[in-house]
Amino acid sequence: MAEYLLEMKNVTKRFPGVLALNQVMLQLKKGEILGVCGENGAGKSTLMKILSGTYPFGTYEGEILYEGKTIQLTDVAVAQKYGIEMIYQEINMVLNSSIAENLFLGNLPGKGNRVDFKSLYAKTQDILDRVGIDARPVDKVAKLNSGQMQMLALMRAYIKEPRILVLDEPTSALTSSEVDQLMDILNELRDKGISCIYISHKMEEIYRICDRVLVLRDGQTIDCHEISQVNEETLIEQMVGRKIENLYPKEKVKIGKEVLRVEHLSVPHPTMKGKNIVDDISFSLNKGEILGIGGLVGAGRSESLGAVFGQLSKGVKKDVYIEGKKVSIKNPSDAIAAGIGYVTEERKLNGFVWMLSIRDNMYLASLKELPAKGIFVDAAEENRQSQEIFNRLRIKAPSIHTIVNTLSGGNQQKVVLSKWLVKSPKILFVDEPTKGVDVGAKAEIYALMGELVKSGISIVMVSSDLPELLAISDRVLVIGSGKITGEFNRNEMSEEAIMRAAIK
Repeated sequence: MAEYLLEMKNVTKRFPGVLALNQVMLQLKKGEILGVCGENGAGKSTLMKILSGTYPFGTYEGEILYEGKTIQLTDVAVAQKYGIEMIYQEINMVLNSSIAENLFLGNLPGKGNRVDFKSLYAKTQDILDRVGIDARPVDKVAKLNSGQMQMLALMRAYIKEPRILVLDEPTSALTSSEVDQLMDILNELRDKGISCIYISHKMEEIYRICDRVLVLRDGQTIDCHEISQVNEETLIEQMVGRKIENLYPKEKVKIGKEVLRVEHLSVPHPTMKGKNIVDDISFSLNKGEILGIGGLVGAGRSESLGAVFGQLSKGVKKDVYIEGKKVSIKNPSDAIAAGIGYVTEERKLNGFVWMLSIRDNMYLASLKELPAKGIFVDAAEENRQSQEIFNRLRIKAPSIHTIVNTLSGGNQQKVVLSKWLVKSPKILFVDEPTKGVDVGAKAEIYALMGELVKSGISIVMVSSDLPELLAISDRVLVIGSGKITGEFNRNEMSEEAIMRAAIK
């Protein structure tokens, strides 16, 4: 019997102008959880797309062995026949279909063309009860929050009884209690002999759940360790290729006068008629301050930023004051004109234009301020400014003319931030600034936020990452069920205090 259930040998994958994977090796034992770590752009997702059949046999070099025998994964269906299931970071649900239909998509109980709805709904209810989702099998998936959808994606793969389960940043949208549930399920799968590949930037999760950890860097295999025999510092150094002295760099900045005040902010619930997801809250922001906003997923944190920025407008009530003067913000253009920028949580939806270059995305919020010679755009100066920011943010790409959609998640996030570096607003909203970003890029993003507040920009940051919230914020507000349930200065902050306020 083969020592490994799965082996990927000397896997090489090329894209135009890019060597994404170079002779990568991966070995997975039966009934183990293998962590895969690396910076954004290291090749983790590319390797998993080969394993899942998304990049089919013939589009890459190398060999895949399953129980010691060479196999050809020509498409996703073939990979699934071998029991390989993939759970992606981006939520993949049919929003207007029911929870039951989404859970058993392609796997509906019944005979022939007839669906056994009684069995379908009973099985679905069992799963909802197990993961603690308060909903009915017939409810539309659109009713759920992102964390609940991610748990359903996990259970959808689970009920197919896979032999290999691949999870790509599975906890990015989960609350701490949902993370605990995920870990319990993965331990149960391991006990049943099911193998998992667990991709994560969160070191605490790697150490909590994994048996071994594979490190990739720049498309190459760096090392594979027994988790009990490697410390976090060594892992991070191998991932980024350098020593990071401070994972949470924090600039000391003198906090000035109030620059933003929001009063009586109310936002209608997106799916529950007659209910507010944010209900009559008020808060302020001072010059040079990083104001953190914590709370559980679905509490109304992102909706608060979106409503103030004008991204959400229907039924929203608010009074907004900038530097003491009341301003009218009906849409994002009004907000930008008033000096507010916004780095959204879902960068792929509304953070950048995927078919444009890095340079062109940098100027999306500053089209009226493009460098010019007379009536023409000064392309040379635009390139010079773009290159300067490109170098400053250490964006990993061939050039400023690279299309943004070809970049890794962390580098895409840097491009979104660069857009506001060009614009230089008075106030910057950032929603989950390091979601899906590796530890090296996280430190760079924190350092950049420090530079911004040092230059006089004030920041409101929504974050579900408690260590990030505590390390980077000067003050933290906690939102629970649409209300502000806690406020903490730096000397009052703790994970326990924030979580207590979040669940009030």
